[in-house]
Amino acid sequence: MAQNALARERLFALRETIARLEGKPAPAFAAAEREALAEGRKTRQERILPSLPFGLELLDRALEGGLPLDAITEFRSALSRDAGAASGLAMAVAARLQKQESDAGRLMPLLWIGDAVGTLEAGRPYAPGLRDFGLSPERFLHAAPRKLDEALWLAEAAVESAAFSAVILEVRGNPAHFGLTESRRLSLRAHAARRPLFLVRQAGVEEASSAALRLHVEPGPSGLRPLPDGSKLAGSIGNPIFRLTLEKSRNPAPLSFLLEWSPHEREFFPVTEPNLIRPPGEQSAHSGAQLPASANRPYRPQAMGALLAFERAS
Repeated sequence: MAQNALARERLFALRETIARLEGKPAPAFAAAEREALAEGRKTRQERILPSLPFGLELLDRALEGGLPLDAITEFRSALSRDAGAASGLAMAVAARLQKQESDAGRLMPLLWIGDAVGTLEAGRPYAPGLRDFGLSPERFLHAAPRKLDEALWLAEAAVESAAFSAVILEVRGNPAHFGLTESRRLSLRAHAARRPLFLVRQAGVEEASSAALRLHVEPGPSGLRPLPDGSKLAGSIGNPIFRLTLEKSRNPAPLSFLLEWSPHEREFFPVTEPNLIRPPGEQSAHSGAQLPASANRPYRPQAMGALLAFERAS
């Protein structure tokens, strides 16, 4: 009898593990969920915040409430030079999530899993810069695995543990060992643990994945830093501005938004008059828009000056 009871215990545990990996409610919780619905009480899923809103009505409506907190959200930059924009938007979202959890009395750490090649191209997180950007460095953990397999294993374990407010996985390009199968496994673990996984893809193209949302991120030109009296500080750089496009969502057509991130308030603000960088000679669609000095540089390389020949040292 004792062996039969032990076998049943192992069978129930195995069923719950499989249900958790597949994103389905475990049998033990399913009965409680049905009972809660019958009595009119909130279910376990309803007690957990399902999404993280940006705080902008138009964008949140397009995202059906905000970023899902139990799935994968991909922040993609098409070019290497835009990697900072994708990383910055992911960190801004993470900072907003930290603020939301702090207000609720939860102080959970954040895990950033870096990519070896991506770190060489775009650098690694810097503690003083994280604080200026709105994050808490004391609740920011950085991992530097040497191989992609190690990074994927760490991401799965971190998400499944539910010990982090969010896990940020940095990936360079479109590696062959990180495809639909691997993203599916990560998606199932995020859904089972009800924890978000933010995928930051540097210099990558669109590909099939299990991400619930995919945002194409580009940098936008910042304005001048405002002063307390309402004036602007000449020659300064204001808050970062991101241009994001919903590449994968429930919307039938992609939508684009310009957002300004305020590290002090840890909030996003809409940019109503975008000052987009355009090629030289192209007229701005917005009257009064000023182009930066770099926009006046010609595309063609200039002819070199006089060549100097130096005497070879003996």
